[in-house]
Amino acid sequence: MTAAAEPVHTTTFSAMASKVTMRVVEGGPDSTAALAVAREVFARVEAACTRFDPDSPLMRANADRTAWHQVPEECYLAVAEAARAHQETGGLFDPRVLDTLVALGYDRTLPFRSGRVAVTGSGGPVTVPVTSWRPGFDPAHRSIRLGAARIDLGGIGKGLAVRLAAELLADAGGSHLIEAGGDCHVSGVGPDGDGWRIGVEDPAGGDQPVAVVRLRDTGCATSSLRVRSWLVDGRPVHHLIDPRTGRSAEGGLLSVTVLDPDPVRAEVWSKSLLIAGRGRIAALARQRRLPALWVDDQHRITASQQMQPYVIWEATDAG
Repeated sequence: MTAAAEPVHTTTFSAMASKVTMRVVEGGPDSTAALAVAREVFARVEAACTRFDPDSPLMRANADRTAWHQVPEECYLAVAEAARAHQETGGLFDPRVLDTLVALGYDRTLPFRSGRVAVTGSGGPVTVPVTSWRPGFDPAHRSIRLGAARIDLGGIGKGLAVRLAAELLADAGGSHLIEAGGDCHVSGVGPDGDGWRIGVEDPAGGDQPVAVVRLRDTGCATSSLRVRSWLVDGRPVHHLIDPRTGRSAEGGLLSVTVLDPDPVRAEVWSKSLLIAGRGRIAALARQRRLPALWVDDQHRITASQQMQPYVIWEATDAG
């Protein structure tokens, strides 16, 4: 996703396996300091929620799931949001997919952007519990108890970092954009005074976006098969796991973009709609009144009725 013009204050860095860009237009004198503080948010969320550090608060809780664990606020919030999302989506969003990702060889940070990654792994499905996930929460002690299966907080953690950073930048004045590997939040009128123009990346790998949307004061998230896909023993897989099958989702969609004032909810529903698949996405988006745009495996681009007012340009097809 890209904005149309350069603002006054910009910072770019890497966090949570993504390039993060934060911009403030016509902010106050404390904009630079606010950007620095917002950057620290990503570091805290990553440290608390990463699955790639066995000593992180998340992985300590994963290691002993029947015990209570006192965790940093960022981890507590991420688990609470994941539990809420699991209920709201009827189980389409289910963080209990960590063992599946490990079985597929995604037990370390893979160099996806350097080319087609090939790993060795079991590649077989790992059963996700069909029961509703209800972890334990002790707000007085900021403690959690995860239950039967290990969880992954990668996507929802990034959405949470965007949300918390946006709350901090709201005090910097002017307009802002936060973009982190497909999850973003924008506020205000943007660099040109008529909203932020955000390009939706082509999941087929083209250099041009498949659509451009004009946004103010909202979150936007895209879930896509473009980047985090790899080969396991010669078989293509990707990181968006369908909890109903224990395999990479095979619903006929290449990417889904969702708008919501809360970037966490935008992240949750972009992933859930992609997992729901081509046959269900239109009805589910309509039922939930979600502004959504999707690209299917025939490279057709579709926007829900709620998304159409935001689309200012759309390609004839993707790729």
